[in-house]
Amino acid sequence: MNSRLNMKGIVADTVIFAAILSLSAIPSFAQQKQTPPAGGPPKPFTVPAHERYELPNGMKVTLVPYGNLPKVTLSLVVRTGNLNEPPDMPGLADLTGKLMKEGTTSRSSKQIAEDSANMGGAITITVGVDESDLDTDVLSEFGPQAAALLADVAEHPLFPESELPRLKNDALRQLSIAKSVPQNMALERLRKILYGPHPYGTVFPTQESINKTTVADIKKYYENNFGAARARLYVAGRFDANEMKKAVATAFGGWAKGPAALINTPKVKPQHVLDVTDRPGAAQSVLIVGLPVPDPTSPDAIPLLVTNALLGGSFGSRITSNIREQKGYTYSPRSEISRRYHDAYWAESADVTTQFTGPSLKEIFAEINRLSKEPPGDAELKGIQRYMSGLFVIQNSSRSALVGQLRNVDFQGLGEDYLKTYVQKVNAVTPADVQKQTAEYIKPDEMTIVVVGDKAKISEQLAPFVPGAK
Repeated sequence: MNSRLNMKGIVADTVIFAAILSLSAIPSFAQQKQTPPAGGPPKPFTVPAHERYELPNGMKVTLVPYGNLPKVTLSLVVRTGNLNEPPDMPGLADLTGKLMKEGTTSRSSKQIAEDSANMGGAITITVGVDESDLDTDVLSEFGPQAAALLADVAEHPLFPESELPRLKNDALRQLSIAKSVPQNMALERLRKILYGPHPYGTVFPTQESINKTTVADIKKYYENNFGAARARLYVAGRFDANEMKKAVATAFGGWAKGPAALINTPKVKPQHVLDVTDRPGAAQSVLIVGLPVPDPTSPDAIPLLVTNALLGGSFGSRITSNIREQKGYTYSPRSEISRRYHDAYWAESADVTTQFTGPSLKEIFAEINRLSKEPPGDAELKGIQRYMSGLFVIQNSSRSALVGQLRNVDFQGLGEDYLKTYVQKVNAVTPADVQKQTAEYIKPDEMTIVVVGDKAKISEQLAPFVPGAK
């Protein structure tokens, strides 16, 4: 279930590297350090004017006129995913999504692809833990036809029996590859420890569940989970609003309402354990340490995001500076607040040289403890806030990104003002707030510690981190 994984890397800064090389040719008398100019005030994020309405069958629609390019993005989000799978059939939602692209009752898979291409786009189907979405990005003139095509795929899937064996073989190959990656092993262990039998605790399907899946299982899952009541269509870009509304009503107005969304929010408690998976001969240890934190609806959610960015969630963060820049234990450590529906956990992850497994954990926890006892300086915090503010505005400067933000607000129930006030709230966080957030929520003595590495070489290093050890 690759859709469950949320591991992001850092893009190399080739331009800066080239600039450094060019500077090496300048005579030494010209190479004087200069203080960079002070950053300007953070720019607020302006949410484009948009319209929300609901069809008689319960399907919600959001229209966002945006940009100057003659393109339009359509994203149909359905409130169903891995959360809705039977306990003994993980991966069923993923196979359903893949088979949906293999034709409708009126179009073959080839026709779907050709129709999409003729509009300047393609249809993608992505299955997540809580939601599944059908997306396309086409030339503006084809916006109404794209809505009709999306509706056909969503409402009238054929689920051809002939295509399932191929999709299952692909899924088995992907599973084999994914489960051989140590970072995925560590994530799987962390999720299972935190969430137990709840669906959020299952990262991958099993060979057994994939092999036993039938078209009948897929049709049953679809019938039980797809419908207008769980769906919302986002349209962003350049389009004629009246024409789009008519097209949406025609395409989706006849979709059966279906069941209401399933609400199954886990009750997660910290699990202070050390969990080690042996990989004999591994040159590196993969570390993940984490624990539950307040969900996105909490008043502390944004201050906690700022705290995370300062602690380990940005390239200039404290943990990164410590174990990457100063110690050289790892190349790409990072922390994140991983979120699902009204649920979140904080985690720091790092791939460290085997001989520095124990020292890396020691430094990570030392940085957490330091921040919980001493507030950061004003300059350090302002730098993080400017980074977060600027990144937020830049990241939301495309049609798909804007849809993603509106979608998250709707999914979590954050309210219309969330995006408008985000930058303001980020910059309102004080050094005392950061210290308080760290002390209250990011507690080393409550963390799950997951390590994937060579047990023979790391067991002694890990001894101090066994719960109860002194």
